Amino acid sequence: FKLPNGVTYHTGTYQDRLGKLQEHLRQLSILFRKLRLVYDKCNENCAGLDPVPIEQLIPYIEEDGSKHDDHGAASQLRFASEERREIMEVNKKLKQKNQQLKQIMDQLRNLIWDINAMLAMRN
Repeated sequence: FKLPNGVTYHTGTYQDRLGKLQEHLRQLSILFRKLRLVYDKCNENCAGLDPVPIEQLIPYIEEDGSKHDDHGAASQLRFASEERREIMEVNKKLKQKNQQLKQIMDQLRNLIWDINAMLAMRN
């Protein structure tokens, strides 16, 4: 049949698309039923908990407490930068120790190689 805009539309294509649409709707209804079960289970598990006011769940800075929050953020930033500096120092020391251990392992490997070479020459 022909659509109003002049495009020819085949019945087979229509049936195919209708079948796909019905399958998607069926899948959606199944997913919504599963979502409802999860929602009910969550409500059941949280029934004994004290409700938290929604205002506490939303992080925001109040006008009167903004100076205090800025001070808290600055102290957290200072603490984080000092912690980062300490970690960098420890990392530098670890790299130095690793380099020393590598040198010792190379020396031991060379010593063992020399000992084995001497033992081989002896035989």
